[in-house]
Amino acid sequence: MHPELFTDGIGEITVSGSIVRVDLTSLSPTERNPDNTPRAVLRQRVIFSVEGFANSVDVMQKALQGLIDAGVVRRTGAPAPADGDGRGKGSPNFR
Repeated sequence: MHPELFTDGIGEITVSGSIVRVDLTSLSPTERNPDNTPRAVLRQRVIFSVEGFANSVDVMQKALQGLIDAGVVRRTGAPAPADGDGRGKGSPNFR
């Protein structure tokens, strides 16, 4: 059996030259945010070449489209939350 890793999402994506680092996070069972919600904590980092990352995004987009077509996921079309400059939140590498 191969080791498996569960993740609740991606915390940060950092691009440095030709390397892309993707930080996978999960909700902590013990750590809390000030509003008493579980805090997202780093669990693992996946490191890609730029080409490998681009190929992975393409595979994930195809998987997402399959989930949408099957009715498992519904796209709302809601824009990303703005952070004051109207460009959304997320990694500073993509602002």
